[in-house]
Amino acid sequence: MSEDSRNPAGVGICVAGASGRMGQMLVDAVRHSGDCRLTGALDRDGSPSLGQDAGATSGGDLGVKITSDLASGLSGSQCLIDFTRPEGTLVHLDACVKHGVNMVIGTTGFSEDEKARIAKAAESIAIVFAPNMSVGVNVTFKLLELAAKALSTGYDIEIIEAHHRHKVDAPSGTALKMGEIVADALGRDLKTCAVYGREGVTGERDPSTIGFATIRGGDIVGDHTVLFAGTGERIEISHKSGNRAGYAQGSVRAARFLAGKKTGLFDMFDVLGLR
Repeated sequence: MSEDSRNPAGVGICVAGASGRMGQMLVDAVRHSGDCRLTGALDRDGSPSLGQDAGATSGGDLGVKITSDLASGLSGSQCLIDFTRPEGTLVHLDACVKHGVNMVIGTTGFSEDEKARIAKAAESIAIVFAPNMSVGVNVTFKLLELAAKALSTGYDIEIIEAHHRHKVDAPSGTALKMGEIVADALGRDLKTCAVYGREGVTGERDPSTIGFATIRGGDIVGDHTVLFAGTGERIEISHKSGNRAGYAQGSVRAARFLAGKKTGLFDMFDVLGLR
């Protein structure tokens, strides 16, 4: 068992989907945080990893067994970090409300009604809910806000994103968030100005729209570019992820931010002081 996991003063963190690639990165980030400790590890019923030590494949045993029992996994935890699927996250959300455990939610693909459930739960627990937990991505969000305000006329806006072949939602939650930030800065509603695909004779581009293009292939972790195309110049603001470590580090930072908070819905702008 590592020194960090034994530290009773550290923030107690439970990781959902602990046997997956992202889950293992989260376990590793907690292990090396210096001020947090792994207190629980969850996985789905039937997972071959149930009963194994959560740290076995990320640097050595931590003395925390992977379980599908929510009450057991959340016991002694102050925060659950969840990067699973919407249906699983919502089950975990109900359990966290029941047991008074805060949440960091990095899962994407929620419907509007499901997002409303998360907002309602934030009246009972504190939640950081963001489509991307990377510090770099969230700084990129801020740059997009500034750029959109300065380039409000005369520029066509397109958002291009690429992810691995296994990603099930499109556009990505990060791309949609980029669109929301740009639309808000321009005083538009993304629901009415977004264009998610073009085919055939589409006619001239409506300058009030925000376009999205989606690429899926290979093992691309996550590339996002927002293009502001004007007359005689193009401005591109991009973020490219080489691995998921940045998401894990940002999630641990979000868990630290929630320490001591009782209720409220927050995002990474709150965590990073970018308001």
